[in-house]
Amino acid sequence: MAFFKQDSVAYRPLLSVPRSASAKLLAVLAVVSVLFISHSFLPSNLKPSLSFASTRTRGTCPPTSWAAGKWVPKPPPTRRTNLTQSSDVYEFLGIEACASSREVYWHLAADNDRLWDRFPGVSSWRWEPPADCHIRELDSTRIVRDLVEQGGWLLIGDSVTENHFFSLSCLLYPHVRATPDYRENPYFDRAWPQNLYLDPSSPLAKTLSFPPGFDVETTPLVTFRRIDLLFEQPALEALYRSLHPESPIAAGNRSLFSDEAAWNLQPAEYVKLFTAPAPRGNYATMVVSTGGHWTTTLFAGLRDPALPKDGIQNVVQFFGEAMEAWAREVQALLDEAEGAEAPLVRGRKRAPRQVVVRAYLPGHEDCHDHREPYTEVQPGKWGWYNWNQIKDFNRQFEAVLESRKYPDIHFLPIDRPALLRPDAHAAGDCLHIMTGAGVLEGWSHYIWHYVTVELPGRVR
Repeated sequence: MAFFKQDSVAYRPLLSVPRSASAKLLAVLAVVSVLFISHSFLPSNLKPSLSFASTRTRGTCPPTSWAAGKWVPKPPPTRRTNLTQSSDVYEFLGIEACASSREVYWHLAADNDRLWDRFPGVSSWRWEPPADCHIRELDSTRIVRDLVEQGGWLLIGDSVTENHFFSLSCLLYPHVRATPDYRENPYFDRAWPQNLYLDPSSPLAKTLSFPPGFDVETTPLVTFRRIDLLFEQPALEALYRSLHPESPIAAGNRSLFSDEAAWNLQPAEYVKLFTAPAPRGNYATMVVSTGGHWTTTLFAGLRDPALPKDGIQNVVQFFGEAMEAWAREVQALLDEAEGAEAPLVRGRKRAPRQVVVRAYLPGHEDCHDHREPYTEVQPGKWGWYNWNQIKDFNRQFEAVLESRKYPDIHFLPIDRPALLRPDAHAAGDCLHIMTGAGVLEGWSHYIWHYVTVELPGRVR
């Protein structure tokens, strides 16, 4: 994948020079002309290397490089060694506070005192990418500035993506406020949108350059929508029947799905939100992840007890077909939206909206027995759920997005840091990731770097 657009400078012949120009200047201009001519017309493998000083930041850390790093120890955030009450967990995680009020102690893994011995060790690690991987230093104030001035994030995914949203609400505190308020009403449905807005009391507010139409009260910086499969189930039923008309599901009029709960919207609905103009929206990046709900229990029509793992590869195969259809539809919707809106914002061309697909991750079956990171990724021993096949789902999605047909959709294989952290799960299960251990914060750090530095059109 090419991460940068080469600068294109048209060659213009030097028609004349002042009579007073020195021979030295003429020689320099002649050399420059030859370089530009050769750069324009020679094959790429024979072109001379042109290096000019530039104030723009060039990306040097593609996702595979960043994910090739390792976890290294760092000083714990507190000198205290014994967590004795849930309310002290912020100190043990090095977190000031969190804007989101949804299931706070569950997200912070402080809701089970039998696992409090993990603190502060669980927050005493940092991800170190390879030495040649230069990444923007994590700075919450710069992230907030970019979310306002360059465009916000729309997070699309299941409850693991909700983990990511909650972590962002802590990382960006005190500059953001969150809705809804779950202290006033803890019974909002999981499908209800969760938002982070710029807090008007933030000292940053007076220093920001707001885009036209931006409203501090109503324009989100980050939104999370719970969407497990990226399509509504009837649409997936129709897609499967169209692709496999001779299958027992189509021929026998069987259902593809069980009655297991799932939350979903059609791409047209959430891309419409993604591309909405201010003040309703100011999004520039949609962060997508799916895989956890693609199981033989939900996709019961594809279950086959005669095959390994009840036919999970049937689900993997259809996943690849569905993600091809998804990418095709989303790219078309992005193209349509871009063609319909004004190309200039305050005199400068708007960078295309981008979609990044974060690789999904499995859980660790014995997670609560661990107190430090792995040095190498370990496969599951017992094959719980679809966890040992998550890598297959990721490969399917990555293969789809390798196509040049989807220039605004990018796959980020940044799951390895999480795969090395069996100790960083929520206290209630071994799939969800706790805030403050560095895993979720690493996602935010790298995605922010990627969309502001690595992507073509975002280099500045």
